[in-house]
Amino acid sequence: MRPFADSPQARERDLSASWTTFWDATAEDARRSEEAGLLFRLACRCLRTRREMVRKNGHQRVMRILGDIFVPIIPVIAATGLFLGLKGVVFNDSVLALFGASTSIIPDCAKLLVNVLTETAFAFLPAIICWSAYKVFGGMPVIGLVIGLMLVSPSLPNAYSVADPTSDVQAVMAFGAIPIVGCQGSVLTAIITALIGATLEKKLRKVMPNTLDLIMTPFIVMLVTFLAVILGIGPIMHIIELGLVNIVEALVNLPLGIGGFLIGATYSLLVITGLHHTYTMIETSLLANTGFNPVITFCAMYGFANVGTCLAFFVRAKKPEVRETAIGAMMSQLFGISEPVLFGLQLRYNLRPLTVMCLTSGAGAALLSILGIKSNSYGLAVLPSYLMYIYEWRQLLWYFVISVASVAACFVLTSMFAIPEEVLNEE
Repeated sequence: MRPFADSPQARERDLSASWTTFWDATAEDARRSEEAGLLFRLACRCLRTRREMVRKNGHQRVMRILGDIFVPIIPVIAATGLFLGLKGVVFNDSVLALFGASTSIIPDCAKLLVNVLTETAFAFLPAIICWSAYKVFGGMPVIGLVIGLMLVSPSLPNAYSVADPTSDVQAVMAFGAIPIVGCQGSVLTAIITALIGATLEKKLRKVMPNTLDLIMTPFIVMLVTFLAVILGIGPIMHIIELGLVNIVEALVNLPLGIGGFLIGATYSLLVITGLHHTYTMIETSLLANTGFNPVITFCAMYGFANVGTCLAFFVRAKKPEVRETAIGAMMSQLFGISEPVLFGLQLRYNLRPLTVMCLTSGAGAALLSILGIKSNSYGLAVLPSYLMYIYEWRQLLWYFVISVASVAACFVLTSMFAIPEEVLNEE
């Protein structure tokens, strides 16, 4: 037995040692818990960062794909836009009347040649997009071109004619229930078609014997892709178009500029998907019933805001190719062709330029709606659109003021908040 084991001093020393051991163990556990919590928080942060990077990389990949699809065809679209602008001015009775002339003096052969120059690219736009997208997705481009031509075949009911209530053209009903319509002007449908075709082609080439690959692969790809689009995607888009008509007709009558804002802000989304041609039906109906067309007035602010986007990129960008794209896109947009700026600038890097443009366009359209500004025609955009308001000086004045304000507002906001960092450096 230890001496003095039961003495108060010994018990105090033992108790002190026990408490010291307990507190050391507790502190060690706390330190380990703190380290574990720190590691857990770091792991969660790394996981969130990884997810954000994956999401960002996925978004950038989509933007890059869209840029790769549309950049090669921008020169053709821009040139056609200039042709359309010149046609809108030269073949306009209001302009010719200033010189004591009219469109009746223009020979039919001249009209025919001008129509070929102005309509060919847009009549076959889905084919051009399908060709470019097919190449981006890794397929044989000529197959994509032929499938794209099938989408706008003259044998199919023209989408613009089906949307025009004054024409007698109706969708062909397959199996009594599926509407079949051409895909004129449908950008999204063309891209989806190319994705389906190119993916199917690459899979088939992996399993198809070499002796059959040359003939059977294109045969199967063209057959399956065309039927899938015409009997599947096409009818879905047609149903969406019919619903869109009812929605827009309801929006036009909303008070306080709400309808104008919604129409002006969302019009770019319809251009992306190719649904904007359904507005022809609405505009024709409004002109027939009221003599005026407020829808094209609201949508026109989209074009003016796009001009502001082009100017902002041209002024702020340091890369020569971006500045060249901006000036070319602006020249075509001035005459109503928006695809170059939409796909060459606003969707190529990130969504901030598109967001700014949509808000600016919506604000301009809301002001026009509140002021009761409406055109007496349709079919003209940006610079030629002023001809649709010369019937009354107040209409023309307010339309001019708000259109210029839309350009300026979009230019300033894009320059301040929406220019991508990658275009601010020369390299």
